[in-house]
Amino acid sequence: MIQFAENRCKIQQGVSFEGFTYPETALVRKVQQMVPSYAPTSLVSLKSFAERLGVRAVLLKDESSRFGLNAFKGLGGIYAMFRVICRELGLDPEITTIEMLQEPPYIERIRQMVFATTTDGNHGKGVSFAAGVFGCKAFVFMPAGTVKVRARAIRDAGNAEVSITGMHYDECVAWTAQQARQNGWHLIQDTSWSGYEEIPGWIMQGYTTMYYEALQQMREMGYDVPTHLFLQAGVGSMAGAVAAAASVSLPELPVIATVESSEAACFYDSFRVSDGSPRAAHGSEKTIMAGLNCSVPCTLAWEILKKCAAGGFACKDFVTCEGMRLLASDPQKIVSGESGAVTAGLLKVLLTEPKYESICRNLKFNRNSVVLLFSTEGDTDPENYRRIIG
Repeated sequence: MIQFAENRCKIQQGVSFEGFTYPETALVRKVQQMVPSYAPTSLVSLKSFAERLGVRAVLLKDESSRFGLNAFKGLGGIYAMFRVICRELGLDPEITTIEMLQEPPYIERIRQMVFATTTDGNHGKGVSFAAGVFGCKAFVFMPAGTVKVRARAIRDAGNAEVSITGMHYDECVAWTAQQARQNGWHLIQDTSWSGYEEIPGWIMQGYTTMYYEALQQMREMGYDVPTHLFLQAGVGSMAGAVAAAASVSLPELPVIATVESSEAACFYDSFRVSDGSPRAAHGSEKTIMAGLNCSVPCTLAWEILKKCAAGGFACKDFVTCEGMRLLASDPQKIVSGESGAVTAGLLKVLLTEPKYESICRNLKFNRNSVVLLFSTEGDTDPENYRRIIG
């Protein structure tokens, strides 16, 4: 049901990751807060669940309400597109506002700009949303097997032309990058590779907002720090961003673990080998966790996670179904989709089934554990959500 690969690379306590501290990400939050629909998302205490598991607290950051997009990815899209626009127009991002960009002569130039990306769904919504905010155009390409409701949600989110291709996700990423080069589009991809790191770095900085919001909310609830962070990893950009922010903001490194589908577990495979290099996954890529169905790690994320993560989990689809039902049945009725609920499902399986006791000991779970999770999406496939929840 679940597998765990320990990170045998040397974990570096007190490691510093440039660009991820609270002061260094001040511009990120300033830009996001310029968007009229910005509001902090809720941090929910799953009290009965924590009691059942025998830990002090399980805290869940519910990202389903972020910018009205039913997922967190708009945080990266809006900031990265803002930085690209400022770069192309020769503007200082520290003093530029979104209102300024809506005025002549900037708005005319921005209307001529075209952005492109590949997505399993949520990142594409973020890019489409940002294109709508700034008044430019976006092309969004999706892998084979994408359900039409996810494509429609991208079109509805802002301003994007959406195409479902016949390619697997990673093939589609490479093809989109080629199309962007040939057509003079701005590639705004949420994964990195050699020679393409600046824009993914901005996207990752954008994701830190949900962590810093959660940290403040935790302290208001009486919890100083999380002891454990379970982080979904498709290409790993969100996991890397949150891990980096936690590493530079907390006095002691929490236990950090990536969580993936067993059918596309590139971080699990990378930790399993643990030679310091990222590894592509070799699973079937058949999973209901569409947002995690990626087989090649983001290089920026891997460089962070190999230094601070305890390891990575690979989970069968059953695990996220458990998480979805668990959160839906909570007194607070949390709607969490296939990629959003897998960490909750994993936590339940891990801490209630005796066969995983040795993993729990290695990960230092005890009565004082404070576990921070992120529900990264709501019901992005409503029909499948209803079928699973029953």
